[in-house]
Amino acid sequence: METADDITTAPAAPRRTSRPRADALRNRERIVSAARELFVEFGPDVALDDVARRAGVGNATLYRNFPDRAALTHEVVLAVTSRTTLRAEEAAAEEADPFAALSRFVHAAADERVGALCPMLSGVFDRDHPELLAARGRLEEAVQGLVSRAMSAGRLRTDIAAGDVFVALSQLTRPLPGTACLDIDRFTHRHLQLFLDGLEAPARSVLPGSAATLETLRRRD
Repeated sequence: METADDITTAPAAPRRTSRPRADALRNRERIVSAARELFVEFGPDVALDDVARRAGVGNATLYRNFPDRAALTHEVVLAVTSRTTLRAEEAAAEEADPFAALSRFVHAAADERVGALCPMLSGVFDRDHPELLAARGRLEEAVQGLVSRAMSAGRLRTDIAAGDVFVALSQLTRPLPGTACLDIDRFTHRHLQLFLDGLEAPARSVLPGSAATLETLRRRD
């Protein structure tokens, strides 16, 4: 007769970590992409029902991924920040001329509509979330690298700082009051090129005030 001691207990099967299905990931990406487009076109208060409609998903799918506006806004800002960092890294890796790398990044960042998304930064989400701070740190490091290399090569005027690039991108890619965001696109790259021409060494004028450093931009007082 078998006793309990004679019975060999089979090892428990390893627990599988569930991963999102491919279609679920695609839905999430479509929602973030649609939200980014609509935030640019109509501002951060656009109806979430419109986001679901633009993404081609049901409202239940949207709310399953993003339970509220703050969660969706967080993801959009994170996505734009990460994509903009990638543009900086690509420019640094692929352009031999450091000023050409900086110029390429500035125009690519404009295409991400970073200025049009700025109103969201004072919205309902936590801008100091660790994930966002880390993403912002990677972007700042990448842009600082572009600026430093161009300056070291003598291709960039020395009385500016990386923060000046961020200020210009923010201001020149943001729609003017009373105008539709998309109407300003045809002028954006034109004026960014004027800005870049002003950055190139040798400097043609003396700039008033002091350079906008990243530390200056982080201050809120």
